[in-house]
Amino acid sequence: MTVLKSVVLFAVAALFEIGGAWLVWQGVREHRGLLWIGAGVVALGLYGFVATLQPEAHFGRILAAYGGVFVAGSLAWGMAVDGFRPDRWDIAGALICVLGVAVIMYAPRGN
Repeated sequence: MTVLKSVVLFAVAALFEIGGAWLVWQGVREHRGLLWIGAGVVALGLYGFVATLQPEAHFGRILAAYGGVFVAGSLAWGMAVDGFRPDRWDIAGALICVLGVAVIMYAPRGN
């Protein structure tokens, strides 16, 4: 159950961070305005809060692992929202990152 909770929290955090960054991008780069930027800033703040809910107690481990989630999630967001089509190297890199997440977060530890 702890692993499932952690995976769900990573997914929610990714939605907030990637979605927030996308909203800021849209507000600035696509000239959609301050409302979009503000919504993005709020979403980014919520990402920071969601990260604190992880069962793991070590900030560095959470953020290091989340980096891999961010890589894979960003490619998935691009596919779903912006019509991005990753090539085989994008996919290979994302899989390597997700494997890194699994090792960092869920490998058995003796402590």
